Amino acid sequence: MGGSQSREGLELSDSEYSDDDREEQEEQDSEDYADAEDRTPKVSSKTLDEVESRLQALKLKYPKSASPPPRKPNSDLRNAVKLYLHIGGNTPKAKWVVSEKLCSYKFVKKLKIDDEDDYDADELGRGEGFWVLKVGRKIKARVSTELQMKFFGDQRRVDFVDGGVWALKFLADDEYRSFVTKFQECLFENVYGLKPTDENKVKIYGKDFIGWMKPDESDDSMWEDADAGVWKNPDKRPIDFSERENQDLLEEFEEAATGGGIQSLALGALDNSFLVGDSGVQVVKNFSHGIHGKGVYVKFDDSKLGWSGGNSGTPKKALLMRGETNMMLMSPLKDGKSHTNSPGLLQLDIETGKIVTNWKFEKDGADISMKDITSDAKGSQLDPSESTFLGLDDNRLCQWDMRDRKGIVQKMADSSSSPVLNWTQGHQFSRGTNFQCFATAGDGSIVVGSLDGKIRLYSRTSMRQAKTAFPGLGSPITSVDVTYDGKWVLGTTDTYLILICTLFTDKDGRTKTGFSGRMGNKIPAPRLLKLTPVDAHLAGANNKFHAGHFSWVTESGKQEKHLVATVGKFSVIWNFQQVKNSAHHCYQNQQGLKSCYCYKIVLKDESIIESRFMHDKYALDNSPEAPLVVATPMKVTSFSMSSGKR
Repeated sequence: MGGSQSREGLELSDSEYSDDDREEQEEQDSEDYADAEDRTPKVSSKTLDEVESRLQALKLKYPKSASPPPRKPNSDLRNAVKLYLHIGGNTPKAKWVVSEKLCSYKFVKKLKIDDEDDYDADELGRGEGFWVLKVGRKIKARVSTELQMKFFGDQRRVDFVDGGVWALKFLADDEYRSFVTKFQECLFENVYGLKPTDENKVKIYGKDFIGWMKPDESDDSMWEDADAGVWKNPDKRPIDFSERENQDLLEEFEEAATGGGIQSLALGALDNSFLVGDSGVQVVKNFSHGIHGKGVYVKFDDSKLGWSGGNSGTPKKALLMRGETNMMLMSPLKDGKSHTNSPGLLQLDIETGKIVTNWKFEKDGADISMKDITSDAKGSQLDPSESTFLGLDDNRLCQWDMRDRKGIVQKMADSSSSPVLNWTQGHQFSRGTNFQCFATAGDGSIVVGSLDGKIRLYSRTSMRQAKTAFPGLGSPITSVDVTYDGKWVLGTTDTYLILICTLFTDKDGRTKTGFSGRMGNKIPAPRLLKLTPVDAHLAGANNKFHAGHFSWVTESGKQEKHLVATVGKFSVIWNFQQVKNSAHHCYQNQQGLKSCYCYKIVLKDESIIESRFMHDKYALDNSPEAPLVVATPMKVTSFSMSSGKR
């Protein structure tokens, strides 16, 4: 396993753009690069001069204005750029080739991407049409995050994805900066349907989020102060970044799925972990080098589940509870929700291997739906007396209790009825929240991600009103996670991950998190974790990021060290401390929100279901992290992390 090894990051020569050397450099380009467009025979300037001299010898009368000017083709071309195409993927033969030696770009508005008509900014009404980037004869793409635009300020260059991986090289710094600014303005308008004025940005982001609107003005000091003292280990010397970047993952174990494909992964912090498949749950053992060994296999009995058989009856969510002796299994989803006309939740006794209860979600006598469940707090699955958990729906956030209102454990279900979960606290919002996912910190604080991209922070005791609501960047949040101490929140979108620092200083000078109070007007800008355009293209157009997670700790004073997410056949790992370091080389010469492109990739031969780090108790003394577990439909693989000095 290694990092991104493509040649995407190779510098493109700048010298061809000097006025004096352009002609000479264009000839050199034909030697340095294969031309992706022009395959016609070349005619030398010497041959042209001979032809011209012979024509003049004929003494034909030409108007003076018709005399050929000095040969500087397209010297007056507006928005001139050089267009490159990346070929060869991440193979040793990968390289950039010249697609168009000199062409122009422009941003135009269109009603449909394939329309012949282009419109200026003022020709369409508000909300009509969308911005499109056109480059020469090759590129016509809607301005969106799906372009995976990456900016190289020091090279006056941008890379992006549109059916392939392309690079634009600009002639001057001001032309490069003008392009970046215009692209970001068009992106804002395409996402929000509003002109990118300061007034409209305040309307979208809120006046407290100046750093999100103008990242260059963001106070990033909190990013540096957040971990003061936490990373210092008196027993070990600090690991510098160069050494961290040399860490590698070594494959240790590979276990084939039993009884059909794997649908979800439930890692345990104690002795066992669990692979939830099409027809049952496979128990595997936890070791310091990963998970393996076939243990008990609990086969689902469709007649007791109340679900139809096959893939449609596979649980889509597994939640460990009660000291990891029980597992809650969400029923199949329909239109993103659990069925309301069948039991919504199953309780599996792992020790006996039996489904012991079919629970119903109900409030005030009416069945309600839930789209997700999670533990009351990060690590509460280790509590043997745990009886409560959290539930989420589009406009609901609540806590459920398996005991009745008097605190008495309800009897197991008989064949004629299902016990009803007790709604202990929560809120049903009237409309508009569009909740999608949630997670909890070590103290039970709750982070919720929404369809509109907003991320809300709730305290454990108040689910009615968010303490802090971070604005969306235009992409739906499909998964969220939070560190054990609640200082950091990770949101997953289709094309990037967003990392948010929740810390702020209150009026009394005390440092708090946004779960406990309103953060004020000095909220630091978030950071984005992205794939390079080459890797995004290799991952596939239909493969999206999903299930971003921090590594797993359940003890105060310990800090998560890595972040991991899945896209297609890639498991992508970032070094957490590196991402937080404002001096990291990824952030140099960037405009807009800081984006980190330094990561490692685990490549599998089939699409990955989920990637998670095991509990930190399984990290060896000579390893900086617990093993990484990667589940695909037919097998699960464990990787241990080395220090790069083996």
